[in-house]
Amino acid sequence: MTKRELFLMLPKVDELLYKEEIQMLLNNVSRILVVEAIREEIDKERRIIQDLEENLLENYNLNINKLVENILISTNEKKRMNLRSVINTTGVVLHTNLGRALLSDQIMDQIFVVANNYSNLEYELSTGKRGSRYTHIEEVLVKLTGAEGALVVNNNAAAVLLVLGTLAKGKEVIISRGQLVEIGGSFRIPEVMELSGAKLVEVGTTNKTHLFDYEKSINDQTRALLKVHTSNYKILGFTNEVELTELVLLGKKFNVPVIEDIGSGTLVDLSKYGLEKEPTVQESIAAGADIVTFSGDKLFGGPQAGIIVGKKKYIDLMKNNPLTRAIRVDKLTFAALEATLHIYLDEKDAIEKIPTLKMLTMPLSKLREKAEQLMSMIGESPDEYLLEIIEGVSQVGGGSLPLAKLPTILLTVKPYKLSVNQWEENLRNYKIPIISRINEDKLIFDVRTIKEKEFDIISNAIHHIVYNR
Repeated sequence: MTKRELFLMLPKVDELLYKEEIQMLLNNVSRILVVEAIREEIDKERRIIQDLEENLLENYNLNINKLVENILISTNEKKRMNLRSVINTTGVVLHTNLGRALLSDQIMDQIFVVANNYSNLEYELSTGKRGSRYTHIEEVLVKLTGAEGALVVNNNAAAVLLVLGTLAKGKEVIISRGQLVEIGGSFRIPEVMELSGAKLVEVGTTNKTHLFDYEKSINDQTRALLKVHTSNYKILGFTNEVELTELVLLGKKFNVPVIEDIGSGTLVDLSKYGLEKEPTVQESIAAGADIVTFSGDKLFGGPQAGIIVGKKKYIDLMKNNPLTRAIRVDKLTFAALEATLHIYLDEKDAIEKIPTLKMLTMPLSKLREKAEQLMSMIGESPDEYLLEIIEGVSQVGGGSLPLAKLPTILLTVKPYKLSVNQWEENLRNYKIPIISRINEDKLIFDVRTIKEKEFDIISNAIHHIVYNR
């Protein structure tokens, strides 16, 4: 038997297409994907033959049933979406790599209704004329924050870009050196400012900036004073930062608007719930900031968006900036954002119904209860693994509350027969991927970021590892 003869034995694509199992598959899957899978599996067999030593050619046996089975598996893999839901057991609440803030179950119906029907996105029902998409969220944002106007773009970097490009293009914006932050993905405030066309004027030093540093830099080219809340890091020790109220008074003295980028952005004073104090949007507006920008998908707990609130005269200028169209958000984001904002009308509802806030404020007693429930569902298996409940620390993530260490309860799994890295890989490649972390040869499951309805999936995945290896 020669390699050429073995190659000729390989089935043709059409032959495999007429197999009963493949025909059944074609009822639910695109023919393009099925044919692609068939060709790939035939190519694998061809490479196996090509790599065979001459003295082993007689041992080659083509298993058609196995080939068909592999085609079915491969096709199902191909039809699966690349963007998928995963289970986050890491304890990082706003995990940037895993999509940051989860949306509330309460708002899903609203998103589906808007997605599945025509909507009044840019249509005024009262007049029958063309309207503005921004009116849908402006009223509730104004009500919640105390601002005069509001605008939403696709993320906070875009918000800062639009604000500076509208108010200070070709002119100067003054900012403290200690606030020249990198905001993720290697995007830096100075680069965003440069792209906007505004000219950056740095004042003070990394650790200390005083009011007089701003004042002596103001001239006829100054168009704004910018304060950036360093939400993703803290400078401790010998420091000084100018308070927003001081900056506002200085801005009024020279008739220069004050812009505050508070980064993560929150409408709830989290210090009431035992967390680190973060400036709320309402506090910034009450302190006199002319414009405040923040993210929608961090501490706010909504969809990805850059939210701009402030004085109406400045908001109106931004709405008329051609850049606004390029960075605007779609109807699904508006639906999710408006529904989330309505939950905020009652703070108690917000804490209970917005997943980010609920996870961040969950008491240890509830976390321990969850850990014990998950441990019970997985069950003991002394020959395979050891389960243990211990105390640990969760992280906020998403560049928010960098110093916050949230006491939590962890369920650890110490495997005996497979390595902990093999377990982690198997969980990550499970039909619903489970993203975990490893510490001291143990898998760590932080129940703070695990939904109770996901316990069954985790339990089944662990049993699959044990009984199907």
